[in-house]
Amino acid sequence: MTQHCPPRLTRRSFLSTMSAALLAGTAGPALARDYPGGTLPWNAYSSEPPTQIVPGGWKFFTPAEAATVEAIVDRLIPEDDLSVGGKDAGCAVYIDRQLTTFYGSSDRLYMQGPFKPGLPTQGYQGEWTNAERYRRGLGAIAKYLNANKSGATFASLSDEDKDAFLKDMEAGKVELPDDVDAKAFFALILGNTMEGFFADPVYGGNKDMASWKMLGFPGARYDYREYVSKHNQPFPLPPVSIAGAMNWKAK
Repeated sequence: MTQHCPPRLTRRSFLSTMSAALLAGTAGPALARDYPGGTLPWNAYSSEPPTQIVPGGWKFFTPAEAATVEAIVDRLIPEDDLSVGGKDAGCAVYIDRQLTTFYGSSDRLYMQGPFKPGLPTQGYQGEWTNAERYRRGLGAIAKYLNANKSGATFASLSDEDKDAFLKDMEAGKVELPDDVDAKAFFALILGNTMEGFFADPVYGGNKDMASWKMLGFPGARYDYREYVSKHNQPFPLPPVSIAGAMNWKAK
């Protein structure tokens, strides 16, 4: 059951109240230290942060599959004057690496059946793991285009034809072979592309924190006390990844 704040408690007042409570709880030794000019009040990298994903090669996709995914993410998030496109942001790398984890194997999902069509609010209810959905979905796209576009691949289509095909997938107007639901597969890859574009760069996407810089999102900075009361003002510092900033590194 979801708990909601009382109607009179605005989001800003709630966050301000929580910030005050947290600061009050740490007002002793933590506030006495002059960070960032002094010693950090915690041991950098003493926990177990996510493993930094680096580009280079494909861990799940075949070269042909990777070319298709890179072309798709670049049309879902095309380059413009605000940011790089989905390919240069590393969205395909993010998806590739996720599919080698429990996300790809669906280990944390109930996969024993029965498998029956669910309500739109229930999401995917089928028997294929996420890795299988990608393998089958990309294979079905290749077969469909080979049969209906004179042997073309998705990556070889013009941008206009790519967009038209993706729109037809989104609308469920494309009948892909091998029992692949085009609309459901489009929703899957769209969601993963968005995750790769906006997630922390430690997971392989959002290269150089491009989307965070575009939005003005500060990322995983340690201390906001100096700025918490400065409402409606742009945050003046660059974003920081979970991997930390250079001045956090152990000497």
